[in-house]
Amino acid sequence: MQKTYDPEKTKKDKDLAKQIAEKAAALGGRVYYVGGLVRDSILHGQDAGGDVDIEVHGIQPQELWNIISGVGKPLQYGSSFGVYGIAGSDIDIAIPRKEHATGRGHRDFEIFVDPHIGPVNAARRRDFTVNALMQDVLTGEILDPYGGLKDIEARVLRCVDPESFVEDPLRVLRCARFAAALNFTVDPDTVKLCSTMDISTLTRERVEGELRKVLTGTEKPSVFFRVLRQMDQLETWFAELKQLIGLEQDPQYHPEGDVWTHTMDVLDRAAAMQGKAEQPYAFMLLALTHDFGKIVSTEFVNGRIHAYGHETAGLPIIEGFLRRFTEETSVISYVLNMAELHMKPNMMAFNKSAVKNTNKLFDSAASAPDLILMAMADHPVISGDTPFSGDEGFLAERLEIYRQTMAKPYVMGRDLIEAGLKPGEDFGKLLEYAHKLRLAGIDKETALKQVLAMARKQQ
Repeated sequence: MQKTYDPEKTKKDKDLAKQIAEKAAALGGRVYYVGGLVRDSILHGQDAGGDVDIEVHGIQPQELWNIISGVGKPLQYGSSFGVYGIAGSDIDIAIPRKEHATGRGHRDFEIFVDPHIGPVNAARRRDFTVNALMQDVLTGEILDPYGGLKDIEARVLRCVDPESFVEDPLRVLRCARFAAALNFTVDPDTVKLCSTMDISTLTRERVEGELRKVLTGTEKPSVFFRVLRQMDQLETWFAELKQLIGLEQDPQYHPEGDVWTHTMDVLDRAAAMQGKAEQPYAFMLLALTHDFGKIVSTEFVNGRIHAYGHETAGLPIIEGFLRRFTEETSVISYVLNMAELHMKPNMMAFNKSAVKNTNKLFDSAASAPDLILMAMADHPVISGDTPFSGDEGFLAERLEIYRQTMAKPYVMGRDLIEAGLKPGEDFGKLLEYAHKLRLAGIDKETALKQVLAMARKQQ
């Protein structure tokens, strides 16, 4: 799911940028659009939406504060960073700065604000040439000190300055993410440079932030992981994915190849569906991790490759992977629940299982609609067929039956109390039995009689 922008918001922020640029020009300054807005306007046209980031040259911090105050209510982010905003907008306003690494972490930098550093030196601190482009807010002139226009044309990511690039390990993940978001290749020298960088010092929050952007904001998130594989950078944060490489599958059901290839294919199919998912981010994590159990369950039996029980065997591995990035209980419980169930929809569709069985399956799922989407993404692609081959119709029909079943009146605790039963140790078991009858499609009146009969037997 590509990130979407509000064109009206972008236009308003550009209007603010122009007002600031005019006031700065009157004082001898110059203002440039920087970052993704410039890159995307070249890629997609001048009307491309996006976050508006500007850099103000030749203006001292207090002067800039006064300029912003004449446009709106100024905001400042960090007293020494030279980064400002305007209340009620998303515009990012910065004074050029230098950065010097003081340690190995992403935040270990000493920052120096220098309004007179000049565009060439200011752009040198950017990560990639395509992100180092600058555009004069008033004249529209493009400044391209490091060949970003040529790299956009070639659809290549190339680092600006190898010496400063390696100071920030987060750039390894950003490189892979931009490759996925822009559908660019990565310059071989930049790949080699990234392979030398230590990303173990990154915080889980920063890594999870990049992962979330990839999974929910790109059409082909597999590119992110394929690029990290190129860089030999899977081991530190995504070791389980590395273990899928070369892990064989039965070619009859998986002609696409090993578990790694299958997982990447599933991930991209899931990305195309996530707009329909009830929990898009958790759904994408499910697609990424659903076959981790094959790491420990794959075996050869009578000359065939099997991974019996991988949907259960993988749960501890999946949980360990998820907790490396997050403690968000709702996400973890969703993925674990759905991973354990992910094989069942296709099996039930193949066997044309009874309604009570599909009702029970959907009732046990964290999200029944998402479980069907996962089954669609996971279904093997056989030459000449589309993913999921027609089982979607069966499951969609059964999901509607489940919804209709759950919408009907059913036996509740108050019904048992009104019938003369008192809450006690067996009350929960009676309600559990009532729920089973509900899933089996038994009407409320009949179900109540059966539950009361069960209660009499227990007396």
